[in-house]
Amino acid sequence: MMRDFVKDRARPEIFNLKPYVPGKPIEEVKRELGLDDIIKLASNENPLGPSPAASKAVGEFLSQLHIYPDGNCYELKKRLASVHGVEEKAILVGNGSDELLKLMAETFLNRGDEIIYAQPSFSEYEFVARIMGAECIEVPLVDFTHDLAAIYDAVTAQTKMVIICNPNNPTGTIVSAEAIDEFMQKISDDVLVVFDEAYAEYVESIDYASGIKYVKEGRNVIVLRTFSKIYGLASLRVGYGLTTPGIASAIERVTEPFNVNMPAQIAGLAAIDDTEHVSRSQATNSSGKKYLYSEFEKMGLFYVPTDANFIFLDAGKDCQEVFKALLKLGVIVRTGDIFGYPSFIRVTIGTTAENGRFIQGLKQVLGK
Repeated sequence: MMRDFVKDRARPEIFNLKPYVPGKPIEEVKRELGLDDIIKLASNENPLGPSPAASKAVGEFLSQLHIYPDGNCYELKKRLASVHGVEEKAILVGNGSDELLKLMAETFLNRGDEIIYAQPSFSEYEFVARIMGAECIEVPLVDFTHDLAAIYDAVTAQTKMVIICNPNNPTGTIVSAEAIDEFMQKISDDVLVVFDEAYAEYVESIDYASGIKYVKEGRNVIVLRTFSKIYGLASLRVGYGLTTPGIASAIERVTEPFNVNMPAQIAGLAAIDDTEHVSRSQATNSSGKKYLYSEFEKMGLFYVPTDANFIFLDAGKDCQEVFKALLKLGVIVRTGDIFGYPSFIRVTIGTTAENGRFIQGLKQVLGK
């Protein structure tokens, strides 16, 4: 009898992995439904597009695509160090924040170790932990927000890592500075605390504080940021982490050479100083959020107030039905069933025109 090579020889952990489910691509919808006019409000991309300064910088670099990138991301690290007030050797740059999460897992997690995070939150936390055979402890949100007291109570001698997504994806909620301070005063330095702040630049709440303060205090923390969201560089895949020099050095040991391509490095460097694009993106998001709140309230729909560039909304009926109906109208959103909320959808805040088109479509689909 022929043996199943993959089943016999592959690491058993991979068979427990849940593949990441991305937002439906525009080109795929065009092929499937024969539509030409489509808006994508599913992946929390910047509706204003990339930083113009970044686009210009990348365009000027195209003649040098035959040269390997700077494996140390020297210039980008130098600028990030200046912006955030940390040492250059305390900065990690990755092929998106996703790669940094995977590198962290490879560096610190062994089979049987525990990692704690909220549920629902970003699915990559579970993915990277299970690859390493770690145990995933999921702590339910309370009022759509991290319950840090319950997360602290879940810590055991086997806990290696705690991840706090702030603002949280998919709910858009934040954990207050006071709650985080209380948590950090209690948590053991034997536990690596990771603050995933992919949407930090969109936060308007006065109760918010970045985990960077704990980096500066020398605590065993990592703060993750990305150029994919407010800077509009999602396709270039560049994220970064701020941590201690010791933690950064350990993670760099498992990092592939040339992991961040040069156009990404150049774009990130230019985007950091494009404050006009950041300000325009924040203003567009803020005004769009207020408009969508108002429309949801008129329709009698429950939504979770957000500090990110998306809104978690209860459509009041099966989210797959809503998703498919909106798709036929050329509007792509994210279904909430993958997060455990079968009547919810997550919608990215778009331009004025995109938000209006989404509301018009939603009214049609829901009979409002």
